[in-house]
Amino acid sequence: MIRPGRRAAVHDLRGGGSDGDGDGGGGAAGPGPGPGRGSRPGLGARELRYRTGDMVVASGLPGSGKSTMIGQAVPGLDQSGGPVLRVDSQDARERWERRLPRWVPYALYRPLVRCAHYAGLRRALRSGASVVVHDCGTLSWVRRWLARDARRTGRRLHMVLLDVDAAVALEGQAARGRAVSRYAFGRHRRAVGRLVVAAEGGRPPEGCASVALLDRTAASALRRIGFE
Repeated sequence: MIRPGRRAAVHDLRGGGSDGDGDGGGGAAGPGPGPGRGSRPGLGARELRYRTGDMVVASGLPGSGKSTMIGQAVPGLDQSGGPVLRVDSQDARERWERRLPRWVPYALYRPLVRCAHYAGLRRALRSGASVVVHDCGTLSWVRRWLARDARRTGRRLHMVLLDVDAAVALEGQAARGRAVSRYAFGRHRRAVGRLVVAAEGGRPPEGCASVALLDRTAASALRRIGFE
């Protein structure tokens, strides 16, 4: 178990390793450049644990597995029985898909999906509950919004960043039958690449108290993103 932000701001869990010390007190990774910095061979983190009321943003390329990770690792309640809210744009899209005929292209109702997603995020932030947010990493204004709200309410913002090869992410898009355009994917790659480079240099994204850097193996090994 690792508690990001308690002892270290950056936790590089790629390569199946863990920078945690195994005592439940969080990792002790030393910041510095280069992939895998501060990690040790092992099974990786099974649980990331945050303070109740904090916000966690899951970032990575489209198709990298963010929705799957959120669905399998984020429980509906924290340790005290309070709600944990999951805000995933994929959920908003699926709700609109169920309402509309199949022949209606997504491009026509994409603005409605985005409005519904951000309205849901606004309600989640106002609730004061622990929140996990799906984010591809290209819209820095979303993180600035979350960071401002965290400062205003005395909470902390964290990031779980999936570092997945572009080819693997494209396979993930094909598997779900929802590919993004080449132009949009290029924007995502550049934005996520900047986040990964900053994390490898020991720097969490602006406004974030911590970042946990995972590859596909580490994300698959993760069993819980909890709040205490």
